[in-house]
Amino acid sequence: MSNAADPDAVGETPLVELAVDVDPTVYGKAEWFNQPTLPHGGGSIKTRIAKAMIDAARASPEPLDGRTLVEASSGNTGAAVARFGRRYGLDVEIVLPDDAGAGKIAAIEDAGAETTFVDDERGYDAYVERCRETVRSDPDRYRYLDQYENPANPGVHAGTTGVEIWRQTDGAVTHFVAGAGTGGTLVGVSRALADRGVDVYGFEPATDEHDIAGLKHMHSQGHYVPGTFEPRAVETVSFVSTDTAYRYVRRLYRAHEDRRLRIVDPGQWDRSFVRDHLRVDGDFLVGPSSGACLAKVDRLAELGVLGADDVVVVPLPDRGDRYSERDLRGSGATDDA
Repeated sequence: MSNAADPDAVGETPLVELAVDVDPTVYGKAEWFNQPTLPHGGGSIKTRIAKAMIDAARASPEPLDGRTLVEASSGNTGAAVARFGRRYGLDVEIVLPDDAGAGKIAAIEDAGAETTFVDDERGYDAYVERCRETVRSDPDRYRYLDQYENPANPGVHAGTTGVEIWRQTDGAVTHFVAGAGTGGTLVGVSRALADRGVDVYGFEPATDEHDIAGLKHMHSQGHYVPGTFEPRAVETVSFVSTDTAYRYVRRLYRAHEDRRLRIVDPGQWDRSFVRDHLRVDGDFLVGPSSGACLAKVDRLAELGVLGADDVVVVPLPDRGDRYSERDLRGSGATDDA
């Protein structure tokens, strides 16, 4: 059970202050502290929705006994579903792009789940369709959790993530910025904080062919828009390129090479534990979607949307050791690469 999920180790993740070259104060919510002691980079922001979707499925009148849970994922949701499936003795099949991160694939397979790979050039829509085809082929054998349509996805962020952000900033947060994959994080946090005067800004990859795992390009003709995404929940949705996302990941790494991160709030963990799990072999490394969040913050500051008195919170969805085959430190690359 060493790679099985612990339901008590989900939520109440730490909030840290980031060293960024913009006027507003920027905090990052370190989401790998959902299950931080598990291998392959711990958990991720998707751990929250995996637990919520499986809890809802287990509580539904339709029995799960003997059924295999199916989910489409670029890796993080799949790893979390596999781990909770193992916890509850459920079989799991994850449909992945064939270029998914090695750490993510290892986390899924180590938890005992079956992996099915789809050509990454076909895009997220193909992964979703493969899951639907699997269920249609034998509806009595499979249950599709469907993070793209499941109301438990935005629901858990409304009930936990947004509430935590408000409490951890003592109500000082003015803006929340995140990327759109399913849209669950944006929509859920907006539900929790919009009535408290917090503006929510979203973004998505600039093109369908991108390497910002966990996010989805939606706003081109013919692309599937998840039912969990509600455009009215955000102020605007703009675009961030893959190159820009990686550039900001590398900037964040360099900014914290010799600087301790200030722990604003440790969440459910003690401060020494948080300090021990913030870095990868001594380096502060986060995944590409974190870099894209900071690029969006920078752009909002340039446009005058953000000022010196503002407090911005961004999710840091996962830790960089899930992307061991990606260049997150900028070795042999310029800052503009």
